[in-house]
Amino acid sequence: MSEVTTKASLTPARRRLLELMQEINFGRIEGLAVRGGEPVLDPPPRVVREIKFGGENGPRRELGSDDFALKAQAVEFFTHLSRLGDGTVEILEIKHGLPFRMSVEEAVRA
Repeated sequence: MSEVTTKASLTPARRRLLELMQEINFGRIEGLAVRGGEPVLDPPPRVVREIKFGGENGPRRELGSDDFALKAQAVEFFTHLSRLGDGTVEILEIKHGLPFRMSVEEAVRA
């Protein structure tokens, strides 16, 4: 039986990042610093919102919820942050309020 990750179980920094993704709904976050596997939102990263004419441009309904089970994409994203440790997520693409794809700069090891 697998353990369910919920919004309430996240650290405050991860919870705030999850809420930011839900606010954006469609777009990207650029230059997100990560320290010790935790997102750093001060100073805030750059946010680029995608606007779709005739489309869904507001925040996700879940934004107002205090707790819910995280979707697999969010759990996988936070797992990658933990593995990253210290670094920068250069680009985090958001679709339907969920992390879709990220680009991370890595040093080549000799």
